[in-house]
Amino acid sequence: MSRGNIAIFVPHVGCPHKCAFCDQRTITGQVTVPHAEDVRAACRQALSEMADPTESEIAFFGGSFTAIPRGYMLELLGAAGEFIGEGRFKGVRISTRPDCIDPEVLAILKERGVTAIELGAQSMNDRVLALNERGHDVRSVYEASRLIRGGGFELGLQIMTGLYGSGRDEELETRERVLEIRPDTVRIYPVCVLDGTRLAELYRAGEYRLMSFEDMLGIAAADALAFSRAGIRILRIGLHASEGVERGMTAGYYHPALGELVRGRIVRQIIEECLAEDAESVTVFCGSGMISAASGHKRSNKAYFAERGVRLETVPDPTLGSKEIRIGREVYKCI
Repeated sequence: MSRGNIAIFVPHVGCPHKCAFCDQRTITGQVTVPHAEDVRAACRQALSEMADPTESEIAFFGGSFTAIPRGYMLELLGAAGEFIGEGRFKGVRISTRPDCIDPEVLAILKERGVTAIELGAQSMNDRVLALNERGHDVRSVYEASRLIRGGGFELGLQIMTGLYGSGRDEELETRERVLEIRPDTVRIYPVCVLDGTRLAELYRAGEYRLMSFEDMLGIAAADALAFSRAGIRILRIGLHASEGVERGMTAGYYHPALGELVRGRIVRQIIEECLAEDAESVTVFCGSGMISAASGHKRSNKAYFAERGVRLETVPDPTLGSKEIRIGREVYKCI
């Protein structure tokens, strides 16, 4: 389950393109596709374990849900629909491609209880999309987002940091265009180069050079901070911890605690915004969920500021929300 949702993976089904970065079976750890009874079994089990399922969704992830064979899509939605409403789940969440959205399919989704649609935008730069064999352009993301919003669905965008051909300028362009669309939610996936993909071939040939892990953390943190300040909810940063990904990764930015690393970098960026040039120390007051992030992974933030002659102190503050920090009189909400 993710954020209380029932995650059902539909790996590599329906995708009209094999993107340069993609190997869903490695990402999900799943080689078989689910059917109606699998959906029912997952929902029954979740209902038996949840105290209050009414704010949770049945989430179909992994493939391009609206591009799978129509009969199969209706089979899955029909099974999920048996568990919506009347004290059960509030709806269905799906993920799909921007070029697999149109008014007809949105009407079908609406009728069958879908409440949220996430688009795999990945990048908002046409050259990067083409280099990574994505098969759609930026305009498709804008158009699909418009249709989804117009249909009354919650809109989510998924982006990938560090794709082939993407540098700082392209990452900034993606951030600004996501902010322009202003989705309800975002997932940030720093790229993992998986065995058997085109990216792995390019990496081994020396044609694809990754930015440093530190640079990626800085970009992902800047993205997350900008989105959060715009009122966009961050659902996830980085792939779920998975033995399959760890075994199948050639290169890239996978880390089992990537979200925590990014949170630490967000706090660092906030401190730097507040820090006077001649400051010798700074105190960060922390809500219950931010004490570790403020210090940084393995105290990396304390070491970072110590190298600049600034002593960083972190102090628990029970008056703050769990994801809040305070520097001086200013309170900052983190992810």
